[in-house]
Amino acid sequence: LYCGGSETPRPANIPGDDLDGVHDAMPYLVQQNKRIGGEPIQSVAWPSPPIVAGGQHVVVVGGGDTASDCVGTAFRQGAVRVTQLDIRPQPPEKEDKLSVWPYWATKMRTSSSQAEGAEREFQVATLEFIGEDGALTGVKCCEVDEKRKPIAGTEFVIRADLAFIAIGFAGPVAVGPVSELAGQMKIAIDSRRSNNVEANDRDYKTSV
Repeated sequence: LYCGGSETPRPANIPGDDLDGVHDAMPYLVQQNKRIGGEPIQSVAWPSPPIVAGGQHVVVVGGGDTASDCVGTAFRQGAVRVTQLDIRPQPPEKEDKLSVWPYWATKMRTSSSQAEGAEREFQVATLEFIGEDGALTGVKCCEVDEKRKPIAGTEFVIRADLAFIAIGFAGPVAVGPVSELAGQMKIAIDSRRSNNVEANDRDYKTSV
């Protein structure tokens, strides 16, 4: 069984994402796992300077599990404040199972990391990362409508020393199992989606 995962961050294309202090989620989380495991924090797949949230104001862009991991990691590193931004509306406290069955019912869920004190902003879009002298100082946001379109006049800025982008993944990383399988076993790669191992849609067999 090939279980390559999907770790390449989906491009956010948010102005200011090149400022010092703005990072994709995976380098941060992988680095912390290595730190706890007593391993060198640098890796071929995720080369980045040390990222530590201690004493920082942190903003996490995204509402999924990876974003929640960033929230918890930041708190355990000693972050002063952590704000999580979710473009989706705030879910109801109680789910309506009959309206969405057989799909997973939507309801307000709070992970253990969010329960540590995260401030959660719902139905909010991230417009821009703001900085001074090349370093992040804030995140400009606004409220959005039901179609996720910005609502004029609702803009606000959240102070931030660190920001993590956790809005999903585009596919597996190029370095590691995918390139090794392609090189050593000549396994076919999907031409439509870079770095994905090709498999048919009937029995999911690869070319090997």
